[in-house]
Amino acid sequence: MKKTLILTVAIVFGLALMLGGAPADVQAKTTFVTIGTGGITGVYYPTGGAIAKMVNAKRDMYGIRATVESTGGSAFNINAVMAGDLEFGVAQSDRQFQAFNGTEGSEWAGKPQPDLRAVFSIHAETVDLIASADSGINTIQDLKGKRINIGNFGSGFRQNAIDALEANGLNYETDFMAENLAAPEAPGLIQDGRIDAAFYTVGHPSGYYKEATAGKTKVKFIPIPNADKIAAKYPYYAPARTLMSHYPGAANTEEYVETFGVKATFVTSAQVPDEVVYAITKEVFDNFDQFVKLHPAYEGLTKEDMLKGLSAPIHPGAMKYYKEAGLMK
Repeated sequence: MKKTLILTVAIVFGLALMLGGAPADVQAKTTFVTIGTGGITGVYYPTGGAIAKMVNAKRDMYGIRATVESTGGSAFNINAVMAGDLEFGVAQSDRQFQAFNGTEGSEWAGKPQPDLRAVFSIHAETVDLIASADSGINTIQDLKGKRINIGNFGSGFRQNAIDALEANGLNYETDFMAENLAAPEAPGLIQDGRIDAAFYTVGHPSGYYKEATAGKTKVKFIPIPNADKIAAKYPYYAPARTLMSHYPGAANTEEYVETFGVKATFVTSAQVPDEVVYAITKEVFDNFDQFVKLHPAYEGLTKEDMLKGLSAPIHPGAMKYYKEAGLMK
């Protein structure tokens, strides 16, 4: 009787340990990843949120818990991924190219990032310049002597602005008063008359430009010429047009404004495990129809498009999925 009792207690105790220990075991196996995005008014933030939501819905399958962080943008995300502070980040194709190659004139000049890996690209982004209608700015040359936001240090759009200016013979250090503000600050400052114009790079339609063109101060998009010249010098750029139909509040009367653009890309590090990158890639592509409905910037996007504009090596985890899905040989 005593032996039976001891055996019963042992069995019950063992079951309790098994049942009580399960959550801890699951927690121990959970891989936590953070996705760096951008300002909350851009496309990066909802993109990161959507990807995290897809992966978290399959937490029991993959053992991955994803969170999203609003950040300073492309360069910040790349540096944080390389430092191990982020596992994934959204970055412009030009910044991906510059970081991997250590391009002169960039933050990574002489300091290439060989562990930077591409996962997929997302959507096209145009480099745009807006100005208050009463600033007297109608062309990019009219920026001379004005107060212009070219972007915060470390943001992708700052370098885009500098490239646009240089292609048109302007020097941001001498030709006008350059502000180094984060993107979300600019629309309100234009409305208040504290700055005259601002550059920004984003997919359309964008909350940034909707805010900028919705106030009492009339705002218009300024064409950025010499797109072919810019694209010839930098292979990650291409001529583009921004449709004014997205912004009925803008002072423009034309159908579109000529400019140039880049691609938004999803990047990671070679140090991130293959199975983690594979899981995230699979969820995005397996739920492609739902993904492209998340934002108007994805209109017309195809799976094939998401493999273009990648200027760093594709991570093996992503490549595994692409080969399984027949997207790559």
